[in-house]
Order: sequence, then C-alpha cells, then structure tokens
Amino acid sequence: MSPHLTPPTTKPRVPNFSSGPCAKRPGWSVSKLENAFVGRSHRSEDGRSRIKEVIERSKTILGVPADYRLGIVPASDTGAVEMALWSLLGKYPLDILAWESFGLEWVKDVVDELKLPNLNVLKATYGSLPDLNQVDFSHDVVFLWNGTTSGVRVPNGDWIKDDRQGLTICDATSAVFAMEVPWQKLDVVTYSWQKVLGGEAQHGVIVLSPRAVERLESYQPTWPIPKLFRLAQKGKLIEGIFKGDTINTPSMLCVEDALDGLLWAESIGGLPGLIRRSEANLATIARWVEQSDWAAFLAQKPETRSCTSICLKIVDDWFTGLSPEKQAESAKKIAKLLQKQEVAYDIASYRSAPPGIRIWGGATVETTDIEALLPWLDWAYATVKQE
Repeated sequence: MSPHLTPPTTKPRVPNFSSGPCAKRPGWSVSKLENAFVGRSHRSEDGRSRIKEVIERSKTILGVPADYRLGIVPASDTGAVEMALWSLLGKYPLDILAWESFGLEWVKDVVDELKLPNLNVLKATYGSLPDLNQVDFSHDVVFLWNGTTSGVRVPNGDWIKDDRQGLTICDATSAVFAMEVPWQKLDVVTYSWQKVLGGEAQHGVIVLSPRAVERLESYQPTWPIPKLFRLAQKGKLIEGIFKGDTINTPSMLCVEDALDGLLWAESIGGLPGLIRRSEANLATIARWVEQSDWAAFLAQKPETRSCTSICLKIVDDWFTGLSPEKQAESAKKIAKLLQKQEVAYDIASYRSAPPGIRIWGGATVETTDIEALLPWLDWAYATVKQE
C-alpha cells in the first residue's frame, strides 16, 4: 500500500485556496465592517472621504508615483481593463500578449469588438511566455503581469523600453500587492481588491501614468465609448474619478472591507511584507514539488513561476497515459475529494487550463496552511490513482 493512502492528521486552519475571490486576511471577521458607511450617499463628504482614503492608502502602499492617478471603477479588474482598451487604443498599432485564458479574452476584444486593423498577437501555450524580445514599443502594448490561470508571470520589467512611443497597458490583478511592479515602465495598470487583499468583488482599480492621461486628452477613438468606460470628456480627463467621485454607485461595504485590507497590509510592513508572505508560500510549494513524483509546476521556467496563482500539472505516467477526458475527470476528483474532507476549497485548475491543481498563494494565505495542505495533496492523488 502506498504510504500516501493514509490520510494526514493535520488540516489547514483556513482551507480557502480560491484564486478569486481569495482568502480573507488573517483575523478577518464580519465585525470589521460594522462601521461601514451604509445607508448614506457615497457622494456626501463623509462617503467621498472613505473612498478617497482607499485611493490614498493604495497609492502609498504600492509606491505609485505622485504624478500617476489611481481611481476606483466598476466591474472589477475586467471593467478596468475594458476601460483602458476602449478609451486608449486605436492611435497606434497594437502588440498584445497572451499565454492564458484572460489574455486571450483581451485578444478577442480587440479583434472581434474593436476590430483593430494593425494588430500583432504574440501567443504562447500554457506554461510559457511569448518572446518578449519581439515586442515593438513603437506600438501600444497590452499584456498581463501574471497569468492567473497558468501561474506564469513576467519575471521583471527589464524588457519594457523607457523610451517607448506607445502605451503599456498591464492587467496586473493577481500581481499587485504581491509582486514588484515597476510603475515607470507601465502607463496603465489595472487590478481588483478581491485578489491579493482578499477584498470583496465587483470593484476595479485603474492607475494612469501622465502619458496615458495625455493620450486620453488628445485622442478620441472612432468608436462610441459607453459611460461606464469613459475616462475623459470634451478632451479633458474626468479628474473626479481619481479623487473619490466614482462613475457609478460603489458598495460602501466593499469600500470598508478594502480599507480593512489596506490597514492590515500596513500592519505587516506594507508591500515588502505582502511580497514576503506570497513568496514564502511559493517557496514552500517549490520544496514539496522537488520531492514529488507526480506534481510539477505548469510554469516551465522558475523565474516565471507565480507566487499567487500557483498552478501545478500532473506528470505521473499513470495520469499522462489517460485520455484528455479521463485526465480532466481525475483532476476534478482530486479537488472534490479535498473539498469533501474540508481540507481545500476551489483548487481545481481553471476550466480552459491543462488539468491539474491551482493553489492561491497570495499574502492573505498563511504559510502554515500551505504546509498542512501539501500532504493532503499526496493523499488525494494516491487515492484517486488507486481507484
């Protein structure tokens, strides 16, 4: 009998390993929202001050340059990315990078919806990055910092030119607050609270460089822009978005929760503390993978491994010898078995990704919970294989 067929005795204290919405920060409870500014207008002086506090604390923790603008926008990170695509693209040719499902969604947008004529799509399969040396920075460039469904991140910003002509538009939702983001290399950055901060969903954040603001004020796309995507009006940036005047009504419960997450981030040392926690989770899984006879990172190169959306593939001969349908079925059985044991929730790989396991390792996840999870992964795999 395999030694892994005996269930471990220690379970993670918090079994929430979902890649979004992600685990709440340690010590969180609903009582943290009891002072939420509910039942009052978000446009009142007190309401605006709450929203503005989120903006200012976010900029401080992340080290956003003083001349960049940060605003809260509708529809999570997706809404923020769509705002950037619809409001800024079309002046220059576009290079767009895609190596997992969300990047491919942005490709679909610019091809099928915006119908951009001068377009260069740089693709790679799950586990790899496109050739970053092929990017033309006389064009606008759209890319993800971290592929949430592949566990592959760009290793740094050295490949981005300082003297670029086009704008760099970066979907960084599973990177911000867990990885170093070189702001001066990026003109638009988008993210949501529901990832590394463990915040509640539906709100997005967009960060604009002075170059992005200049584009908004000097260029009008040929297509109509819906109100929810509108960042400029009559040739001027809508400054209120970046001072607490949201485009539509935000949830003040979510705002309060975001404030709680930001205050927690400050209490553990700000961005360096957040990064340390995420990297410790990745390092713990990496040590386990080195000893595993059945699991490996989906990311092919160590420097591209995500420390938040940690994606694993199954490399055991038994599994790789199965049909694609049986592989998918077996991987789902592993995730369901762990859920039934109340050991890990929501760790199946993304539906369009290769069958495997995806573990959220962002800063709100305790390393001790990762350590407790890993023997259970061995147990679940051995149990499904025996069946």
